[in-house]
Amino acid sequence: MEENIIISNLNDFIFCPRSIYFHNLYSTNDSSLYHTTVQQKGRLAHENIDEKKYSTKKTILQGIDIYSEELGVIGKIDLFDTEKKELIERKRKIIKLYEGYYLQLYAQYFCLKEMGYKVEKIGFYSLSDNKKFPVELPSEKEKEELLKILTQMRNFNLEDKHFSQNVKKCRMCIYKELCDYYKDDE
Repeated sequence: MEENIIISNLNDFIFCPRSIYFHNLYSTNDSSLYHTTVQQKGRLAHENIDEKKYSTKKTILQGIDIYSEELGVIGKIDLFDTEKKELIERKRKIIKLYEGYYLQLYAQYFCLKEMGYKVEKIGFYSLSDNKKFPVELPSEKEKEELLKILTQMRNFNLEDKHFSQNVKKCRMCIYKELCDYYKDDE
């Protein structure tokens, strides 16, 4: 049986598949050794969800484990309001909605649906500026794209000689100094 993919790795994979390797390699170390200030602030912003302290309201599910057998993914959601039937993925500060963000949200949506929850609304919430970003429910086309990316993740080989990096992303990567693909062409 194949291992399940962790939903949060979708965003990492879209950014750079190699970053997942480095993330797992260093995950047992103190994250302050390699996380940027932005990442540390993001982790702090998530503490209320992780510790289930965001709300005491029983209709707000926070930080629950989710799973989809069909997709072969596991993860956690940030918030699901069972009254409003709304799934919210929280980010510390949203400047741009990246493809990886959408893939994470879609995977969470499909997990909740498969688990028997009725989900009618999905979206993002930017904590630092209190902005909501509603998102259309994923269509069959978006589900097919998600499945395609999941297949790519399962088939990715770290030693693939045909890997081509995005230099702009490399410059922003916290693992750039460890990666043999990183070249600073400036």
